[in-house]
Amino acid sequence: MAGSLPNRRRAAAALLLARTVYAFNWYNVGAVLPLIGSSLHATTPELGVVLASFLVGAGVFQLPAGIAAIRWGGRRLSIVALLTMGVTGCASAFSPNWEVLAALRFGAGAGAALFFAPALELVASYFPPGTRGPVIGVYNSGFGIGSGISLIAGALLGELYGWPSALLVGGVMLLATAALLVVALPVKGAPPPRSSREVWAVARPILNSRSLWALSLGAGGLWAAYYIAAQFFTQYAKSTGVTGNLVLAAAVPAVLIGADIVGGPVGGWLAERARDMRRTLLLWGALSGVLLLAIPLLGFEALWPVFAVIGFAEGIVFAVLYLYPSYLPEARVEGFAVGLALMNSLQLFIGSSLAFGFGWVADAWGYTVAWFYAGGTGLVMLLLVLWARAVRPAWPHPRAAPG
Repeated sequence: MAGSLPNRRRAAAALLLARTVYAFNWYNVGAVLPLIGSSLHATTPELGVVLASFLVGAGVFQLPAGIAAIRWGGRRLSIVALLTMGVTGCASAFSPNWEVLAALRFGAGAGAALFFAPALELVASYFPPGTRGPVIGVYNSGFGIGSGISLIAGALLGELYGWPSALLVGGVMLLATAALLVVALPVKGAPPPRSSREVWAVARPILNSRSLWALSLGAGGLWAAYYIAAQFFTQYAKSTGVTGNLVLAAAVPAVLIGADIVGGPVGGWLAERARDMRRTLLLWGALSGVLLLAIPLLGFEALWPVFAVIGFAEGIVFAVLYLYPSYLPEARVEGFAVGLALMNSLQLFIGSSLAFGFGWVADAWGYTVAWFYAGGTGLVMLLLVLWARAVRPAWPHPRAAPG
């Protein structure tokens, strides 16, 4: 842990802001997806490719980003990541067709990969074991804050000024935030560059970890289902007549993301006190998966509370998931970024496949079957979490048996 507590808190706050702006640029495309489809003459499956391209880019570069964080440090990578996302985000606003937009979203996804694990490792490094859970939960809530703002503000910008405005605003904010991190993140305490042999010595046991593979695959289906619910709902609402108001349609997944903001800190608090974090993942993951199955069966009014509960459960699930590697012997301390990168890369590859599949299933068999496909896949894959090693966090459990 580098620097005084006020300096570490200041750096963590800057990273929370960066996480919020970063999230804005995940969901600003989903907020204006119907407008993009109309303007660029893209079909539902082609829009699925646009959404999936971002996830593929983020997935491909997750592990290289985690390994690069060992070699060059999280500070450098986090700043480069936001610059990459900012440039591609601004360029996306000028896409002449959906193919160019998909290619630029792939580049933005690559930038997102460079930010995720290195930045989260930095946040964890600022606080000792036993206190990280709530901090990681709050940090992860930044994703919910940015996503919720993106869905509403993106839809409003799209309605007023056209869909490119939502993408351009997001790109400019990323560039400004990168400049802020240059000032806010402490240089003192940053690790010196590592040799390839030293990097591999840290990364190898993580890549061979049964627990990390189980957690990654087990949560991958639900991650994809949450992403689909947030990104595809406006298109679903327009296509099925659930509501014809774009801003109102975007507000429903914004409720999901708003509830995620609350669920994140709660999940971190629960994780630090859980006797077996796998049970927490299974309980809240199963609840959200069942509710995802209910989406096509409910009217518009009933969807508001359902999306709120799904979002709260999502916040808990991913706060627990992202804390978990810090208590695995093979991933704690300097290997934390690689552990997170492995988890996120697998989730993103699964998510990109299921996002494309959702659009294809909806086009072929209708949205009811597509929602069953998304929620059902998430529930089945969740069982793989049981394959992970049970861990006990640092929080004291006085009634627990020794050992």
